[in-house]
Order: sequence, then structure tokens, then C-alpha cells
Amino acid sequence: MVAALSESLLDDTKRAAFLSDAQEVLEAEVSDKGGASGLALKGGLAAAKKVSPTIISEALASFSPKFLEQLQPYWTEFQASGSGSFADLLVSKSDEVAESLLAITDARAESSSRPALKKAYSALRSSAKKHVEEALPRVGDLVQKHAQ
Repeated sequence: MVAALSESLLDDTKRAAFLSDAQEVLEAEVSDKGGASGLALKGGLAAAKKVSPTIISEALASFSPKFLEQLQPYWTEFQASGSGSFADLLVSKSDEVAESLLAITDARAESSSRPALKKAYSALRSSAKKHVEEALPRVGDLVQKHAQ
């Protein structure tokens, strides 16, 4: 039986490299954003790093198992297809995949006891889906690189 993505990518031998590359993907996605939305994302990332230089790596480490769990059915489908790239599959199902991944952050925000956090997340949620969809090619490449 093939190991689940979370077991494979987050085992002791691959975890550090996977999470380091995941952080590079996140930072590249933010860096590529333009306009007012991009400015807000860049400012938010910079502010978060000032509060804690390790906040991004810690968040990725915390959320990665759940994100990989959500990606598992798509990875299984990709492997069964035997063609194309994982990025292509994710992009072809971008609406579904983005909602699946955002369900994790939705639940996290909903369970927060901080009203300010809930309000901030709620304000950003509508644009988050577009950003997640735009990141899927890099996410797919990241997963495929480390899973094969």
C-alpha cells in the first residue's frame, strides 16, 4: 500500500526539505501578487514576520498535515491517471480543490476565540479562494517533486 501524502512528505527524511520548499512557494506566490490585494498580502506577510520571524514556518508545519490530507484524493486520482502533472490535475479542479483547502482555515478561524481574528479572516476569505486557485500550479509541482 502506498503511504499517504502526509506520511510520505512529512516523515523525518523529507519534512524539512518539503516545508522549506513550501515556504518558498508561499513567498513566491505573495511576491507575484500585484495591485491593492498584492500590496495587502505583502504587507501582512511582512508584519507577521516582524511579530515572529518563524511564524510562517510554524504555520506551514501546523497546517501541512491537514492540507496534505485534503490533497490526498486528488493525488490518488493523479497517480491512477498515469499522465500529465499533479499541477494540471489541481488546476483542472481548481474550484473544488480551493474550497477543500480553505475548509481547513475556515474551521480554524471559526473555532478561534478571538473576535478580531474572525473578523479579519472573514474580510479576506472572499479573495482567498482566488489566491489559492492561482497557487495551485506551484502547489502541485511542490507535492509532485517531493512525493516522487
